[in-house]
Amino acid sequence: MLLSAALQILSFPLPGLYIFSWIALAPLLVAILHARYPATLQLDESQKLIPASPAQGFLLGYACGVLWYLGTCYWVYDTMHQYGGLSAPVGLLVLLLFALYLGLYHGLFGLAVSLLARADSSYRLALISAPFLWVAVELVRTRVSGFPWDLLGITQIDNIPLTRIATITGVYGLSFEIMLVNAAFAAAFLVHRNKRSTLLLASIGSAALLQTGRWVAMPPSPANHTAVLLQQNLPVAESDAWTTDYFDRTLQEFSALSLNPSPPPRQHPDLIVWPESPAPFQTNDRVFREAISSLARQSQAWVVVGSIGVDNPQTVFNSASLVSASGDWQGRYSKIHLVPFGEYVPFAPVFSFAGGLTQAVGNFTRGTSHAPLQAGDRKLGVFICYESIFPDEVRQLVAQGAQVLVNISNDGWYGDSGAWAQHLNQARMRAVENNRWLLRDTNTGFTASIDPFGRIVAHLNRKTRAALAAPYALIDGTTFYSQCGDWFAYLCAIISLGALVARFTLQRKTES
Repeated sequence: MLLSAALQILSFPLPGLYIFSWIALAPLLVAILHARYPATLQLDESQKLIPASPAQGFLLGYACGVLWYLGTCYWVYDTMHQYGGLSAPVGLLVLLLFALYLGLYHGLFGLAVSLLARADSSYRLALISAPFLWVAVELVRTRVSGFPWDLLGITQIDNIPLTRIATITGVYGLSFEIMLVNAAFAAAFLVHRNKRSTLLLASIGSAALLQTGRWVAMPPSPANHTAVLLQQNLPVAESDAWTTDYFDRTLQEFSALSLNPSPPPRQHPDLIVWPESPAPFQTNDRVFREAISSLARQSQAWVVVGSIGVDNPQTVFNSASLVSASGDWQGRYSKIHLVPFGEYVPFAPVFSFAGGLTQAVGNFTRGTSHAPLQAGDRKLGVFICYESIFPDEVRQLVAQGAQVLVNISNDGWYGDSGAWAQHLNQARMRAVENNRWLLRDTNTGFTASIDPFGRIVAHLNRKTRAALAAPYALIDGTTFYSQCGDWFAYLCAIISLGALVARFTLQRKTES
């Protein structure tokens, strides 16, 4: 269990030892299926240990999940402590509660595996069902917890031939394939030692064959448009610095950078993007509106600008506003999936201690529409910050006609932890699933142009103030996943439920 948690942590950035994903869950499966000694003496010496009880299976999975979240999402502490105004002990408590809650999903997986194994001394049903169970739990984690951070399939984002599966199944198909190999490795350690070497060699061969795609060179993706992506590199918490003079100077500097990216683009940019930002850029501010309109007119390009959408003092949105080349404000996307404790406090009276973080960012209202922004004859699929971790929400933009994806984010909240790289890889997977170029513009980095294979074509270094000339193209066709959504994950959930029902049905028949 400890080994499994460690291998999962190492599979994601910053360690990024992606190759461990093929064996990361095998130790957990072995621990669940070889958990205890039988109550009675067994004549077959190969069956020395039997599967965990349901309670043991849950606890093994739960402990693994808690450790994985503590090791992978450790950045929650820094975010809550540095920017949320929480003391160090309270920040640690929040991280622990966070891990204790999300670890329940690993626990659910362990419980299901132990239930399927109890009536099958060969572990066959449990091992065959494990990939389906894992994907089903990932789906539940996405839909119920609202935090599908680092789904297993994300580890293979640089394995371009393998990620083609995601255009049909979404990232869940990759998670399934990885878990299938993990189940094969687990089986190699559960069978009789006479068969172990053969099954182990077959498992290693399968993992090696699937992993070779990482080194397959793919042709470059054609790009016939250029966007300018501004990386502002503003400190996350500098509310006292925004005097009138500082505000005006900052707008002037950002506009100048947007008009003169370095190196100069080979063709005239038709789109300028400013990121989600800690700056007090409000849509009802006359000075801000005029500065952006002037930038659009000077550049003769459409502008997407991260801003605080203000309808009235009580209704405030985290928004991306669209301004035409003539300087007219023509549309706005308002973030739908807000960050709990970051953009609003759920059950505010209960969690009043986290109000510092909300005050630093804002108490926002949810948006309501996934419709792309119409920029002349093109449709921009805009989403904000951690909305990039939700496969179904991004694919809805493409299903409604988005020809290019635009993700604006303020990754300054993550500091120097591995979260920025984890976030980047998840955004890259959205480009793959939907076969779209992705223009990812962040405040502190990593700002990049990402092609439909998920490759980073151009980028800016982190913590630099600069403007990137980002190549991209408009694409009209849709992938199967863009049209049909999480069908594969739901199929895995149905098969998992069917396996559990079949197991209990067979048990009752045996007992009768």
